[in-house]
Amino acid sequence: MLSVGGGRSAVCRAVIATSIVWLLIDVVILFYYLDPSTSQQQPFPEDNRILNRARRIEPLPPAAQHDSDPDAHPIQPEKQEKQVYPVDKETANQLRKLMETQAFGPGYHGQGGTGVTVPEDKKTIKEKRFLENQFNVVASEMISVNRTLPDYRSDACRTSGNNLKTAGMPKTSIIIVFHNEAWTTLLRTLHSVINRSPRHLLEEIILVDDKSDRDYLVKPLDSYIKMFPIPIHLVHLENRSGLIRARLTGSEMAKGKILLFLDAHVEVTDGWLEPLVSRVAEDRKRVVAPIIDVISDDTFEYVTASETTWGGFNWHLNFRWYAVPKRELNRRGSDRSMPIQTPTIAGGLFAIDKQFFYDIGSYDEGMQVWGGENLEISFRVWMCGGSLEIHPCSRVGHVFRKQTPYTFPGGTAKVIHHNAARTAEVWMDEYKAFFYKMVPAARNVEAGDVSERKKLRETLQCKSFKWYLENIYPEAPLPADFRSLGAIVNRFTEKCVDTNGKKDGQAPGIQACHGAGGNQAWSLTGKGEIRSDDLCLSSGHVYQIGSELKLERCSVSKINVKHVFVFDDQAGTLLHKKTGKCVTGADQRVTLDECGLGRKDQMWQLEGYQSP
Repeated sequence: MLSVGGGRSAVCRAVIATSIVWLLIDVVILFYYLDPSTSQQQPFPEDNRILNRARRIEPLPPAAQHDSDPDAHPIQPEKQEKQVYPVDKETANQLRKLMETQAFGPGYHGQGGTGVTVPEDKKTIKEKRFLENQFNVVASEMISVNRTLPDYRSDACRTSGNNLKTAGMPKTSIIIVFHNEAWTTLLRTLHSVINRSPRHLLEEIILVDDKSDRDYLVKPLDSYIKMFPIPIHLVHLENRSGLIRARLTGSEMAKGKILLFLDAHVEVTDGWLEPLVSRVAEDRKRVVAPIIDVISDDTFEYVTASETTWGGFNWHLNFRWYAVPKRELNRRGSDRSMPIQTPTIAGGLFAIDKQFFYDIGSYDEGMQVWGGENLEISFRVWMCGGSLEIHPCSRVGHVFRKQTPYTFPGGTAKVIHHNAARTAEVWMDEYKAFFYKMVPAARNVEAGDVSERKKLRETLQCKSFKWYLENIYPEAPLPADFRSLGAIVNRFTEKCVDTNGKKDGQAPGIQACHGAGGNQAWSLTGKGEIRSDDLCLSSGHVYQIGSELKLERCSVSKINVKHVFVFDDQAGTLLHKKTGKCVTGADQRVTLDECGLGRKDQMWQLEGYQSP
């Protein structure tokens, strides 16, 4: 005979077990609303949970994972008996709390890619929680993880997509690395990928947790992803490894023929996957990135980016977006669906053949944490026989943050300089001097042993960086042909021309020489430009005697006559070719004045000058 205490204990255990089972059923039911179109027709009835508990759905069995027409829209989960995954009480409670802050169906904010405004009574908590991830977590929680997005593609891309046959295309492993990612942005990434990707092209999704310390990214996430209708593998790294090594962990696990790297705070759009897979399948040495649209870090509004921008870089070896030059637009003609051949990619989102990824050396494991790996792989792909593209028919929104929420061992600058220095030492040949002149602090950072990477370059018989500048990126701020690199020093005052940190349209000045490069690093190019990164010395729009020289954005195609100078090494004069006047250092100003024989304020020394 059971005691009264024992009976109560048994009843309590039964109640807890029953509650956990119903919780899991609730979770699975919510996945009925994975597809936005389904959600629109059947809003989630918040006030009818008892009836919802009677509905049971299961991830698709293997036999049902392929539509009879492989080019049809991705199939949806079916209602079936669910498999109960074991979950402990603590995890169940965590999941319940997380899902209370999580919207699934329509009727929530942000539908159609619109932004949201946080109510006044939540402004304080918004500002506090913004620091968690350097974006508006409160706004993200107001938006459905299944929110609808318009089809942002051009008419040409929609037509191209409708005609694209995906039968027989290789499967893709999607690799997403995260560290302390917000719950709703990570889930919105997963839901959007599954909602808007043909199921037969997805081999798996691999999540690599780079040593997060937030509880919800462990057991609750482990339990949540089991409800999805495709394989999702979650790896928790024991030590903080950084993006590069974490991605390598994911790529080593991948079963798909194509690897597709994504960030953890993105939303993919209609037709995003097929163009990427198609281009890589056609040429295994082709690396393809989508157009990266902007998701506001404040309102989470989806804002489309230009279809005519490509990736470049500056003397700091910072990735930059620039307008696609006329020569590339001419190559594409009037076809808006044709991919853009780009000198570099942003690095967060791209597709690559798995075997080619390893053939050309995957990632440089000597790099630390994050930063610079995108330029390194961009140079390597082009110089070692591959190509890079941005596909205008594939659009992925990305939450762009104004600063990183993460800390770096030794500081952010040290890590960034370390990675950039490795890129410069291995791939840039004599042009690495531009980086060190602009970022002298990088000389004091240990780049580590790069012998293996140099050996890789030799084994692959990769081309020179000069070839890259001349054939792939002639519009680069680094001139393929240059006469000098360093300071412009007055021979008598020993003072230097300095950008003074000014920008396009502003005037440079004269300052005491410090020998550290940076603002005093200039290059006289073979075309006669005097460059500091992508800014050129110019006579300005209106010229008159004694007027100050200006900084202007250098031309990327046809040379601007206002930017052309001729240096006489013997006399020390810098003659502005169009006006016939000489560069003059007057007090702290840089002007154009009548040339005078023996004028000390017009006599210059160009560091590192070599006559043609």
